[in-house]
Amino acid sequence: MSARSMRAAVVLSMLCVSATLRAQPPARDYLVLVASESVDRVALVRFGPTGARVEREKYVGWSKMEVAGPHGVAITPSAKEYFVTIAHGTPFGKLVKYDAATDTQLGSVMLGNFPATAQVSPDGALVFVVNFNLHGDMEPSDVSVVAAKEMVEIARIRTCTMPHGSRLSSDGTKHYSACMMDETLAEIDASTLSVSRHFFLTKGKEMGMTGAPPERGASEHAGHGGAATDMSGHGMEPPKPGDISCSPTWAQPSRDGTRVWVACNKSSDLVEIDTKSWTLVRRIAAGPGVYNLATTNNGARIIATNKRDASVSVFDAVSGKELARIPTTRKVVHGIAVSDDDRYAFISVEGVGSEPGTVDVIDLATLQKVASVDVGQQAGGIDFLRSEPVKR
Repeated sequence: MSARSMRAAVVLSMLCVSATLRAQPPARDYLVLVASESVDRVALVRFGPTGARVEREKYVGWSKMEVAGPHGVAITPSAKEYFVTIAHGTPFGKLVKYDAATDTQLGSVMLGNFPATAQVSPDGALVFVVNFNLHGDMEPSDVSVVAAKEMVEIARIRTCTMPHGSRLSSDGTKHYSACMMDETLAEIDASTLSVSRHFFLTKGKEMGMTGAPPERGASEHAGHGGAATDMSGHGMEPPKPGDISCSPTWAQPSRDGTRVWVACNKSSDLVEIDTKSWTLVRRIAAGPGVYNLATTNNGARIIATNKRDASVSVFDAVSGKELARIPTTRKVVHGIAVSDDDRYAFISVEGVGSEPGTVDVIDLATLQKVASVDVGQQAGGIDFLRSEPVKR
């Protein structure tokens, strides 16, 4: 066989494999919860061999005349309960716990101004919630730590301005959040419930430091690289000429705990930090307005939403190479949830204006969008509940 014939055979074989992968429907049902901020609803989405559909919805507001603004969703490791951050309040927001089987409310606790991203610790004992303070003064905010069973806030840890992307290391010993207005990554020691280190993220000025970051006043933020002008859009505005600021919107630790990646929404790249030496490893070029991050459970891939590009990127975690950039159904792409078998990524998309929100399903084997379902307006917080045998 000639070299040309061999190449042709290899290409044909690869195309056949790809076609086979595309043709394979899911063998199980996958369930995710997604919050729609503008309509005060949390939807249970089921994806299986027949596609994606909304199985049920839970109204989590308190008045049809006032938007409560559910922002974050966090499911317990047992998948028996879930938590929803209610961003709006008088004057503060709250965290609410629900039964995952019945949607019955099990408790609530008042937190800070605009509670946003949340995550439950691996042992299910604590919930870490960032108080984003979207509509408050431009001043340092904090991370609330809630006892999950008792629904009592046991600590409120001052970090920096507009913390976002509340994520814990796999062993639950470290908590990371990115402060959008301070160019800073904050690390909390979960055993002492205090800020142990911080990392400055501006390109060319990267530096890891011990302890909590210095507090900045409103006057300092006013001239901060243009970042302070995009509060309501959560990162929809592109950088102005000469603006090298990061404007971080998410922090994602690696599965083995050796790295943490930060999404720089303004500069459209990922900052990779070595957690042992607390030094910069590299900056990885990403999509326009990279916003939220997630990793597969095996740690092999990083998934990123690109808020200004209406797309999702998939990266190889070792090489940093972008393997694919997949268009989403609508604009203003938001959050990510990965299935327990690493086969699918579920993407929440807010939509624009009167458009509904959307959940897109990305096949991580073929790197293609394979399903989509409409949910309530401004779909944001999303988390994976479980997979189970196909429901007939």
